[in-house]
Amino acid sequence: MEKMSMSSSASAGGAAALGSAPVAGLLLRYSLPAIAGMIAVSLYNIVDSIFIGRWVGPDALTALGVAFPLMNVAFAFGMLLGIGGAAVCSIRMGAGDMDGARRVLGNVAVLNVIVGVVFCCAGMLVLDPVLLLFGASAQTLEPARDFMRVFLLSLPIGYSLFNLTHIMRASGYPYRAMCSLILTVICNAAFAPLLIWWLGWGIFGAALATLCAQAVGLVWVLSHFCRTSSSLHFVRGFWGLRRKAVCAVAAIGLAPCLMSLCACAVVGVINIVLQQHGGDAAIGAFGLINRVLFLFAMVVMGLSQGMQPVLGYNFGARRPTRVRAALRIGVLAGTVITSAGFLAAELFPEAIIGMFSESGPLAEHAVRGLRLCALAMPLVGAQIIISNFFQSIGRAGLSAFLALSRQCVYLIPCVLIAPRFLGVDGVWLALPISDVLAFANCMLVFYLARRSLWGVPLIHVARQ
Repeated sequence: MEKMSMSSSASAGGAAALGSAPVAGLLLRYSLPAIAGMIAVSLYNIVDSIFIGRWVGPDALTALGVAFPLMNVAFAFGMLLGIGGAAVCSIRMGAGDMDGARRVLGNVAVLNVIVGVVFCCAGMLVLDPVLLLFGASAQTLEPARDFMRVFLLSLPIGYSLFNLTHIMRASGYPYRAMCSLILTVICNAAFAPLLIWWLGWGIFGAALATLCAQAVGLVWVLSHFCRTSSSLHFVRGFWGLRRKAVCAVAAIGLAPCLMSLCACAVVGVINIVLQQHGGDAAIGAFGLINRVLFLFAMVVMGLSQGMQPVLGYNFGARRPTRVRAALRIGVLAGTVITSAGFLAAELFPEAIIGMFSESGPLAEHAVRGLRLCALAMPLVGAQIIISNFFQSIGRAGLSAFLALSRQCVYLIPCVLIAPRFLGVDGVWLALPISDVLAFANCMLVFYLARRSLWGVPLIHVARQ
C-alpha cells in the first residue's frame, strides 16, 4: 500500500500508522481534530441563534426551530454520502486498495453536486407546506422561509465541504479537516454581524453568512484534494459514477442518514405537540435546547469520526485486538463527554439560555426544558459510539437498527403520549425516557452481536 505523505507533523505516519501506532495515541490524534471540527459545525447554529436572538427577536428564534427539521432532512442525505464515503475509503485503504479509495472519492465529489441540486429544487417546490407542517405560524412562516431559501441554494456547496472533509480525515489528514471547519466557523462569525446587524438583513443575512463561509471553506478543501501529494486526490478517470462504489457508500451511510431523517420526524412531531401545549414560545425554547444538547452530542460524534479511520482500517486489515481497544476507549470517553453535558444543563441552565434570550416565556420554557431533557444525558455517549462502531466496520444494518429504535420506537410514542398527562413537561421528559430505553436496547444488541464480530469475513464493500 502506498505510504501517505503529510504536510504537517501532526499527521505524520498517515494510514500506515493506523495499523501499528498505539491505539490510545491514534484516537487522540484523530479525535481531537474531529471533535474540534464537529464543535465548529455546532457553532454554526449557536452563533446564528445568539445573533438572531439578540438582534432580530424571539419570533426569528422560533423560525429557526421550525426550519430545523427540514435542515435535518438535507443533512441526512449529506451524511449518506460523507460518512459512507469516509468509511468505505478507510476499509479499502486498510485492505490496500488505493485505486478503489480514489474511485470512491471521485464518486462522492460528483454525488455532492447532484444530490445538492436535486434536493434544492425539490425543497423549493414544497417549502411553505413543509414549514407549516413542522409548526410554523403566521408570525414565523416568513422568516423561516427567508432562511430556508438561502440554505437550500447553498446545499451543493455545503455537501461538498462537509463530505469531502470527512474523507480528508479518513485518509489521514485529521488536522487539515479540523482547520477546514474552523476556518468556516470563523468566517461565519465574521460575516454574521455584518449581514444581520450592520446591513439589517435579519435572518436572511444569517443564512447568507453561512453560505459565504462555506464557500471559503470549500476552497480550502478542494485545494487539498487537487494536490497530487495528498494520499487521496482527484485523478483523471475516477469521476464517472460506478454502481458498485455508489452502492458501497450508500450501504454504510444509510444508518446515519436514517437517523437524521428520524430526527427530522421527531423534531417535527415535537414542534406540532409544543404548538398545541405551549405555542411559539415553547417551539422556540425547544430550538434552543436542541442546539445546546446537540453541541455535546456533536462532540461525541466528533470522537466517533476520529475513531472511524482507526476502526475501519484495522477491521479491513483483520486486527480485532486493536478494534476492541479503540471501542473500549471510545465508550469511556463518550460517556464522560455526555456526563459533562448533563452537569452543565442541571447546574447552569439560566446562564446557558441567557446567551440567547434573557427573559420572557421563551426563556422560562427553555430553562425548565433544558433541565428535564438532559436527565439521561450520561447514557447517550455510549449509544452514539456503539452505533457508529457498527457503521465503521460495515455493519450498517445493526447501526441503522440502533439509530431507528431510539427515534421511532421510543421517542415518538413518548412525545405523543406523555404531554396528554403532563403538558409541556411531558415533551421534555420524553427525551430522557427514550434515552434510557435506547441505552438498554443498545447494550443488549452489542452483547448479542459481540461474539460474531471478529470472525466474520470482510463485508463485500471492501472488495468491490
